[in-house]
Amino acid sequence: QVQLVESGGGLVQPGGSLRLSCAASDSTIRDYTVGWFRQAPGEEREFVTAIRWSGGNIYTADSVKGRFAVSRDYAKNTVYLQMNRLTPEDTAVYYCAAGRTIASTVRSSRAYYYWGQGTQVTVSS
Repeated sequence: QVQLVESGGGLVQPGGSLRLSCAASDSTIRDYTVGWFRQAPGEEREFVTAIRWSGGNIYTADSVKGRFAVSRDYAKNTVYLQMNRLTPEDTAVYYCAAGRTIASTVRSSRAYYYWGQGTQVTVSS
């Protein structure tokens, strides 16, 4: 069972940037797709982006396309979420998750087996 730990959240002003990290407990993470989801208060969990570790296929929600970028580091078994040009609407708890997905399921939280504890991102002046 792979364990995931997110870090890098915090308070940032509108227009600013943050980089979130999702560190896996071991290299079995490379067998999975790693996704980022977010959940704002009173809202449902929302797909943000995902990367298939093998092959590097990337899937991104329209709401963050062009502002957010996902990447992976083999040596550190870590996936990153670079977030630029942040707006107050990006305020949420951000979660990383791992699962075996196909193109039709990659945006569904139900396709992911393992979840991190979440990290808070607050965009405010």
